[in-house]
Amino acid sequence: MSIKLLLLTSLLLMLQNALAATTLIHAGELLAVPGEKTLKDQTITVVDGKITAVTAGFLQPEVGDGSLVIDLRDSFVMPGLMDMHVHLQGELGPNNDRDALKMSNQLVGMRTVHHGTKTLMAGFTTVRDVGSNSQYMYAYRDAVNRGWVAGPRVIAAGGVGITGGHADVSGMKPELMEFYTDRSICDGPYDCRRAARDAIKYGADLIKITSTGGVMTDRATGTGQQMEMDELKEVVLAAKRMGKKVASHAHQEDGIIAALQAGVHSIEHGTYTGPEAIKWFKKTGAYLVPTLLAGDTVSKLAKNTDILPPAVAAKAIKVGQDMQGNFIKSYEAGVNIAFGTDSGISPHGTNAQEAVLMSQAGMPHDQILLSATLHAAALINMQDQLGSIEVGKLADIIATKDSPLADIEALLAVHFVMKEGAVHKHEAP
Repeated sequence: MSIKLLLLTSLLLMLQNALAATTLIHAGELLAVPGEKTLKDQTITVVDGKITAVTAGFLQPEVGDGSLVIDLRDSFVMPGLMDMHVHLQGELGPNNDRDALKMSNQLVGMRTVHHGTKTLMAGFTTVRDVGSNSQYMYAYRDAVNRGWVAGPRVIAAGGVGITGGHADVSGMKPELMEFYTDRSICDGPYDCRRAARDAIKYGADLIKITSTGGVMTDRATGTGQQMEMDELKEVVLAAKRMGKKVASHAHQEDGIIAALQAGVHSIEHGTYTGPEAIKWFKKTGAYLVPTLLAGDTVSKLAKNTDILPPAVAAKAIKVGQDMQGNFIKSYEAGVNIAFGTDSGISPHGTNAQEAVLMSQAGMPHDQILLSATLHAAALINMQDQLGSIEVGKLADIIATKDSPLADIEALLAVHFVMKEGAVHKHEAP
């Protein structure tokens, strides 16, 4: 679709939304509550961005009442998808070093709008951004909330990391590393407490920490535990005092266990989750956000291209090949799973590929959809507003031609997207 046609379509959809007091969505097959059975031939009534009724049969509007009828009688309709691990400001590629030097923060902000639009059009109406230039991400979040730009609902993290750890800058000459080192980098429990409070002061919805090393750090420092327990505890306590949750990047089991013992609410990646870590997941009720797509992406890049530095490529191959097997063990053991991709490592707009990888690992399709709806909503404390198509909830609704319960790859071709009652995409399936 050309830019001009896309803009025209968006304007027409916005005008349509503004003129219609009530929207009636005719759903051929409806997954109203993920985890429950689907319903046939239903009408969803939407008023002022919220769901006011779900009714059997295809209701027709009263003559002259101005209602908009959306015909999805040949489609599978479900709640908007949610991705709990994205990085909307960037995208991994061969020009990353050049772009870091040449692109202004303002232009990066505009690129964020572009990535957000691709994500929304893929059917993801809510995301948790867990690593970006914070003030520009908060500005994007707020612009979306105010309706200034079209994009997914953003829950934006403020970062806390340690000197030389995964969240710190790497792969540059010393003068540049000194220049780019952020005030979110800390050492010792009290400095990390300060960093957590600082992030919340400036607008963070949650805190993102890095309890272990990471694949994309351009240093051969491994993927084991890096933050000390006293640092982890102080960050979690500082966030708790101010009503915020904490997510922890973690690969090796020692760092996973330490983060869970400190009280984090989710583990991102969790590559080497083992029996002891599973015990702590179940004891705490924390969520695993698996990001299989990131592992698959970097592993392929390391094997088939030379764009990754040697220190990164070695970790990428190892982590990428180990992710799926340990993920399915966690699921089968009863660990809470919330859908997350690490998009930005993978291309934005391809988020649903994560569902395909989860299926290939052995997770049932109904549980994959649950992880991307109600479980994700619970992780961000929005289960009363999002995650299902029920009366009183926000009208975040998507449609596919075929049922993803039968074929998970149906999620790769979302043809209808509504967010809070506004239609952003409506194409022929």
